[in-house]
Amino acid sequence: MTQAGLGQAIAPLRIIGASFGVDNDPAQLAWFPAAYSLTVGTFILIAGRLGDLYGHKRLFVVGYLWFGLWSLIAGFAVYSGPILFACCRAFQGIGPALLLPNGIAILGTTYEPGVRKAMVFSAFGALAPSGFIVGALFSSLFAEFVWWPWAYWVMGIFCFLFAIASILLIPYTQPPQPFDNSQSIWLRTDVAGCLTGVSGLVLVNFAWNRAPAVGWSEPYVYVLLIVGLIFLVIFGQIEKRTKFPLVPIASMTADIGFIFACVACGWAAFGIWLYYAWQFVEKLRGVSPLLTTAQFTPAAITGFIAAITTGLVFTRVTGSVLMIIALTAFSVGPILLVTAPINQTYWAQLFVAIIVMPFGMDISFPVATLLLSNAMPREHQGLSASLVATIINYSLSLALGFAGTVEVHVNDGGNDLLRGYRGAWCLSIGLSVLGIVLAMFYGLYEHRKSKKTTTDSPSSTEDK
Repeated sequence: MTQAGLGQAIAPLRIIGASFGVDNDPAQLAWFPAAYSLTVGTFILIAGRLGDLYGHKRLFVVGYLWFGLWSLIAGFAVYSGPILFACCRAFQGIGPALLLPNGIAILGTTYEPGVRKAMVFSAFGALAPSGFIVGALFSSLFAEFVWWPWAYWVMGIFCFLFAIASILLIPYTQPPQPFDNSQSIWLRTDVAGCLTGVSGLVLVNFAWNRAPAVGWSEPYVYVLLIVGLIFLVIFGQIEKRTKFPLVPIASMTADIGFIFACVACGWAAFGIWLYYAWQFVEKLRGVSPLLTTAQFTPAAITGFIAAITTGLVFTRVTGSVLMIIALTAFSVGPILLVTAPINQTYWAQLFVAIIVMPFGMDISFPVATLLLSNAMPREHQGLSASLVATIINYSLSLALGFAGTVEVHVNDGGNDLLRGYRGAWCLSIGLSVLGIVLAMFYGLYEHRKSKKTTTDSPSSTEDK
C-alpha cells in the first residue's frame, strides 16, 4: 500500500496536473510524489519509537486509519488546487510512515534470526514493485475512464477495510518497552529530537525540491536550507546525550554506516530513474498512463524473483556482496535509458531496464532490514525498521529535488525535454556508481573485520 500510494500519483501525473492547470510545470508536478515520500521518510522514526512504546499492532491500525482519511481528502482536493493536493499528499504519507516500521517490527519480533526470517522479510520486500504496479494500474484506469479522484477515494476505502482486518487478524502484541511511570513521557518519546529532526528533514527537503521552480537566487530557499541543516546538527547533538534517542548515534557502527550510505545512494538513483522513465514514456513517446503501467508490469515478476533469491542466499553470502549486486542493478537502469532514443521499440532498452531495476530494490531493502533487525534487541525492532525505511523514502524524495535542479538547468528552458531527462539520469548513474564504490569499501571492511576476529579468537592462539 505504501508503494501503491506512490504509484497512484506518478502514473496519472500529467492528467492530475492538467486538472490543476500545471501539467507543463515540472517542478510543481514533482511535488505530488515528492511530498508523499518526504513525510513517509520523515515521520517513520517517530512512528517506530511510538510502536516500541505503545505496541506495534496499535500503531499499525492507526496508520491505516490515517492513510485512509487523507486519501479521501486528497481526492476532494480536486475542487481546490495543486497546493492543497500537495499538502494532502504530504499528510497522506504519514499513514505509511506508521505502517512500515510497525509492520516490519511485528515480523521482527515474531521470527528468530535464520532462513525463515530471511524469507519472510524478503517476501515483505517483494511486495514493493507489485504494490507500485497495482497503485499505478487502478489510478490509470480511474484517470482515463472515470475521474482521477476516484483512485484516492477507493484507496481510502481499502485502507479502512485493512484497518478492520488488522484488528481482527493480527494477534495483540505487548509493547516491547513497557511504560515506566518514573520516566517522563517527553523524555521517553524524545520530543526534542522529534521536533529538531523532523524540522530539519522537512526544511532541507523543501528547499531542494522548491529550488528548481523558483531558483536558488530566492533568499527563502537557501535560508530554509541553512536553517534545516542547523536543526539537523542540533538533532545530532541531542541524540548523543538523551537517554532514549530516536537514533542511537553513539551505538552506530561502521557496518551500519556503510549499509545506510549504500541504501541511500541506490534508492536515490532508483527514484530519479522511475520518475523520469515514466515521464519519458508518457510525455515523449505519447503512451497513455494505462499502457505505461502495462509496460512496467514485468517489474513485479522480477522483483518477486529477486526477493525470494535474496532470502535463500542471505545466510550464505555477505551483505557487501549483495549490496554490490543491488547497486549494479540500480546503475544499469539509468544507463540504458540515458542512451535510449525516443522512437525505439519498447523491447530494446526500456524493457531490459524494467527487468533489471527491481533486483536493486528487492535485494537492498531486505538485506539492509535483516542486517539491522538482527543487530538490534527486541525492544528496538521498531527503531531498526524505521531507520532503513527513513533512508529509503527520504532519499527518494530528496533525489527528486536534486534531479529537478539538474533538469531545469539543462533542458533549454523546457524546449529540450529529452536533454533534461538525460541530465537527471546522469545524476542517477553517478549516485548508483558512488554506491557501488561504497559497497566495495564495505566489503573490504567486512573482510578485515572477519580476519581480525579469526586472528583474535582463542582457537588461533597457542594455549598457555
